[in-house]
Amino acid sequence: MSRYILLFHTVKFLKPIQIYYRGFYFIRARFRKLVRFRYSFLKKANSNRLKLEKSIESKSTYSQGEFKFLNLSKEFKGSIDWNYSGYGKLWTYNLNYFDFLSKREEIYLIEDFIKNIDSIKDGLEPYPISLRTLNWVKFLSYNSIKSEKIDNSLYAQYYILLDNLEYHLLGNHLLENGFSLLFGAYYFQDDILYLKAKEILLKQLDEQILDDGGHFELSPMYHQIVLFRVLDSINLVKHNSWQSNKKFLEFLIYKAEIMLGWLSAVSYRDGSIPMFNDSAKDIAPTTNELIEYSKRLNLGIRYLKLSDSGYRKISNSSYECIVDIGDIKANYIAGHTHADIFNFELKINNRPFIVDMGIITYNDSKKREFQRSTSAHNTVEIKGKNQSEVWSSFRVGDRGRVIDIKESKNIIEATHNGYKNTLHTRIWTFNKDRVTIKDSLGKNSIATARLYFHYSISKQYILEHIKVYNSSWKLFKYDLSIGFNSTKISYYIEIYFNKTSKIDIFII
Repeated sequence: MSRYILLFHTVKFLKPIQIYYRGFYFIRARFRKLVRFRYSFLKKANSNRLKLEKSIESKSTYSQGEFKFLNLSKEFKGSIDWNYSGYGKLWTYNLNYFDFLSKREEIYLIEDFIKNIDSIKDGLEPYPISLRTLNWVKFLSYNSIKSEKIDNSLYAQYYILLDNLEYHLLGNHLLENGFSLLFGAYYFQDDILYLKAKEILLKQLDEQILDDGGHFELSPMYHQIVLFRVLDSINLVKHNSWQSNKKFLEFLIYKAEIMLGWLSAVSYRDGSIPMFNDSAKDIAPTTNELIEYSKRLNLGIRYLKLSDSGYRKISNSSYECIVDIGDIKANYIAGHTHADIFNFELKINNRPFIVDMGIITYNDSKKREFQRSTSAHNTVEIKGKNQSEVWSSFRVGDRGRVIDIKESKNIIEATHNGYKNTLHTRIWTFNKDRVTIKDSLGKNSIATARLYFHYSISKQYILEHIKVYNSSWKLFKYDLSIGFNSTKISYYIEIYFNKTSKIDIFII
């Protein structure tokens, strides 16, 4: 029964369009299997080389038969297995994205993929199609390559994507569909692709970009990825005159500029981002890379006051602290969300001190389950429960809400109801020489607060900079994620209390 209740609390947040398309695609797949339906991967098309300003190089690499991404390398001797699953589905996806394309002579990789396309599995799902086709168009245009065989396959893949748009998911998935269709529309001067791309991007960017400029899935990493796509789209529309797009271009520029403002506001002085929700290093373009790219496109940065996203940054010459007093905004696609209300990070003298542990995998596993849990974050867990019902790899059932926020010059106070009958209030007080955190519960409860430290922080340094009042605490070791599939041993502390807790973090 509890499983059915969990499922109900998950499904109730879905939009009707998601439910409709989940059913539609399910029934259609069964019918097509019955009639042995197959797509044609040849669709005659005439392409047009696009004019594009230099973009940003990918973190994925390929060299002499070896692919490297997600901190995992694989060398294929002889033929490439485009369905290789030894590292999990996300690595297979990345193999099929073709982010690694860089040199003109690597066109043979595209040709090899086309030769084997009838046997491709995961790579023909709409998300990898979106990224691959966009990357192919950019690669072909940058290198002035004209190939009828590639164009015909590329055009066919665009129409397969058009037949499988991710309305059952929405969120960043549907945005990726739209960005890719826009590139396909310009490359083939196709009105059908263009109208659908414009429809998706106008609606979804308006819905997904919050009033303070943050992306509503509240992952700084995915914000960087979506912003990169918006900048690429501006690059495309600005430098190619196939369509008269003044209003559309102005729309994209406005979204990019407020997204740049939000990203600048929540990035540290060195350009790094907090690892809140599903975030990891070396996946997205960096804040500095995105700002430099925006300058090449002659864009500005619009700074709006941090509000809707729930993120706040307090900084002075000695420290930078980024706190999360928000709740779930992407209710109907909360898969990249963690149970981490009142989480925070702190840098002292430009050195990471208290950190979010980030993520190491998307695979459905105990590690994934833990890294999304309340106990994996710098906040308070009550009676071993999560503030929100995170489950499976990308599911959230019932979820906590922030019900009160009070802010002044040096104080942030907020309350959430994630523990139902027990409210949790946290107050951060920011002074020059210390940050003080006070936690209070609506009633007596067995509670544990945790602080996770960077791998460069020693036990002695922790003892010198942390003081806990009227509570017992213990020091443990944990695996800090420094990227997908990569960790380093670090320290964290657990603070045990009932009703109230106070922690001083000394800066000097």
